[in-house]
Amino acid sequence: MSELDDNLTALATRFDTALAAAENERALDDVRVAFLGRSGEVTAVRRGIGALPPAERPAAGKVINAAVESMEGKLAAALTRLESAEIEKSLADSIDVTYPGTPARIGTIHPVRLVLAEIARYFTRHGFAVVLGPEIETDANNFDALNIPPDHPAREGHDSFYLRPDLVLRTHTSPMQVRAMRENGPPIAIIVPGKCYRRDAVDARHLYQFHQVEGLLVGPGVHFGHLKGMLAGMCRAVFGAQQRVRFRPSFFPFTEPSAEVDVSCPGCNGAGCRTCSGSGWIEIGGSGMVHPSVLRNVGYDPDAVTGWAFGCGLERLAMKRYDMNDIRDFVENAPPFLEQLN
Repeated sequence: MSELDDNLTALATRFDTALAAAENERALDDVRVAFLGRSGEVTAVRRGIGALPPAERPAAGKVINAAVESMEGKLAAALTRLESAEIEKSLADSIDVTYPGTPARIGTIHPVRLVLAEIARYFTRHGFAVVLGPEIETDANNFDALNIPPDHPAREGHDSFYLRPDLVLRTHTSPMQVRAMRENGPPIAIIVPGKCYRRDAVDARHLYQFHQVEGLLVGPGVHFGHLKGMLAGMCRAVFGAQQRVRFRPSFFPFTEPSAEVDVSCPGCNGAGCRTCSGSGWIEIGGSGMVHPSVLRNVGYDPDAVTGWAFGCGLERLAMKRYDMNDIRDFVENAPPFLEQLN
């Protein structure tokens, strides 16, 4: 076994030399792999046991195991020394206790939710209730009850997300107006915020999922002037007292008469720029007097009560509020973008 002893002695010398040169934990692990790993030098020595006479093999195995145990002990001791040295070094580093600490990143409310909260505060101050409804709606509530005919383009499968022929992901929050009126007699004053879904191609102005807020007031003597006053007040509450608002005649199946609602462009203050396509105005939604057929569909008497309704995209309002050009910024989860708006 003298040859084995000589090999182990030489191996121990090389091991000690490599161990002394290891200056960090990674280098120490490299030494362990080189000598004690599956393809290391100790494995090569173990293979030589097969060439020994059978009577000498058990003793040779014990000698090799003892050498391995010694190496493992030295590795553990070297690791302890390196860890202690690292701790002492960190304690020795000078610390300037007057230097400002790293500020914690604190979450903030999403800008779309901020705009919704301001709208909700405005309407609740005026006696409106905030109600929520299901995002999966019946085809009847989403279209029929709102006077939207079967041949309307919105009812096409390429415009709406149908789950089955009679169920659809709501395309607007207006179905909740139907539900609320069927469950409560007039007078009724509500706003309905929530998610809506349409098969729109995603671009700087469109998302297939977006947020909307509807408003509804029904009672005796309600007229278009009430609608204009409430919406103008809402826009000034959200955008500032200087905000200008205009109403343009339009058409919606569920209101008559109907009007588009525009606000003056924040980029040019009405002078005309690229953001508003030179018009000086930005459209934020639609509005109008509730169509008599809608009132009849929910059991109201259009000869006894009248009402108005409006619907606005919350992302569109937030884009106007923060002078943004791309609606996709709201959903791309970029903290720097969200932080600059709060």
